[in-house]
Amino acid sequence: MLNRKRILMMAATALITVLATPAWAANGLMTIIVNDPSNPYWYTEGMVAKKEAEKLGYTATVGAHKGDTNTESQLIDTAITNKSKAIILDPANADGSVGSVKKAIAAGIPIIVINAELNQSGLAKAQLVSNNAQGAALGAMQWVKMVGDSGNYVELLGSPSDNNAATRSNGYDTVLSQYPELKLVGKEVANWDRTQGNNKTQSLLQAHPDIKGIISGNDEMALGAVAALKEGGKLKNVVVGAFDGSPDAVDAVKSGELAYTVMQPVSEFASKAVQQADRFIKTGKTGAKTEKQLFDCKLITKENASKYTSAFTLSE
Repeated sequence: MLNRKRILMMAATALITVLATPAWAANGLMTIIVNDPSNPYWYTEGMVAKKEAEKLGYTATVGAHKGDTNTESQLIDTAITNKSKAIILDPANADGSVGSVKKAIAAGIPIIVINAELNQSGLAKAQLVSNNAQGAALGAMQWVKMVGDSGNYVELLGSPSDNNAATRSNGYDTVLSQYPELKLVGKEVANWDRTQGNNKTQSLLQAHPDIKGIISGNDEMALGAVAALKEGGKLKNVVVGAFDGSPDAVDAVKSGELAYTVMQPVSEFASKAVQQADRFIKTGKTGAKTEKQLFDCKLITKENASKYTSAFTLSE
């Protein structure tokens, strides 16, 4: 009888252990690598991807390289050691990340790239990115509408190692160069960072105190510019345009401190990247027609900011 009781207790314990172990653990690990989760854009990117991976039956880890290719390489080494089924990667460097990607491929791990592109095609199974040229044109047209077609302005640029920085800047120029009386009198690299955006804006204001506008490659730099303008008592006279669609930026649009922000659909493509990774693991194909997939951006102004229902989501 005692043995029977002990057997029943052991069986019950085993059952509880099975029930307590998430069913999704059976599908293996999916590694997600983002840039810097202190930025709300990259935080959302990582959390959305993690949630989708777990929903589809995987364990998921989120790591951050903070733009450093050595850290990125170490994270990919860990993913290889841990036998990840797939890696969702926001690359640290369009060229410098290629070597790390090749390591994963050599280990038989498919890579799905999101947000920032690789300069070499045919490595990632898919590259899902915002349509940065479309978004930049959208923002620049709104910026001109609010600044006017003449006057001096400055620009804040993102990290040179990220192709998105150049794509957005070129997109701005394509629109703004059509207005010969609009003069770009200064531009500074602020590396997507709010503090650098503040510091670089202060320097630009000292050199060019008569500017009418600032156009920025992302929200964080733009919010840094807003802070600098406030400190200098110039916010009312300078139009600031942003890019990303973060909650802080949308709040600034609502308050009138930012003229607009261009929202990247990061929640959408982070989720789709995981879905395509899952499909590739199971079928050997992502289901997408092309490696590179563009997702159109949306303009957020005071008029439609109330439709911003959650981080990087604008309801129709």
